[in-house]
Amino acid sequence: QVQLVESGGGLVQPGGSLRLSCAVSGMFFSINDAGWYRQAPGRERELVAGITSGGMTNYADSVKGRFTISRDDGKHTVVLQMTTLKPEDTAVYYCNVQVVTYTDSGIAELGFWGQGTQVTVSS
Repeated sequence: QVQLVESGGGLVQPGGSLRLSCAVSGMFFSINDAGWYRQAPGRERELVAGITSGGMTNYADSVKGRFTISRDDGKHTVVLQMTTLKPEDTAVYYCNVQVVTYTDSGIAELGFWGQGTQVTVSS
């Protein structure tokens, strides 16, 4: 089984910064694509930032230039550095990873989600 533990959320004033971290543990061979998503009340979950195994990144237009996603494959972590935060960034943030692991059918790629961490941007 694979577990994801997110940390770093909290309350911050507009213009502030937060660093979200996602630690991946358990039985797997490697992490392929990874990403951070968010879900605000009454809204669908949306992709905020993604990163491939090769380090290529993509961002939602609303966070470009403010958020940076990175990964440390040696430590099995995925980090989202958020700066110049706005009230509209308020949401529960979720980490998602695609890992290569054993399944009942053999080796396959499976997706896993973290439990979510609350980010609130308010004065």
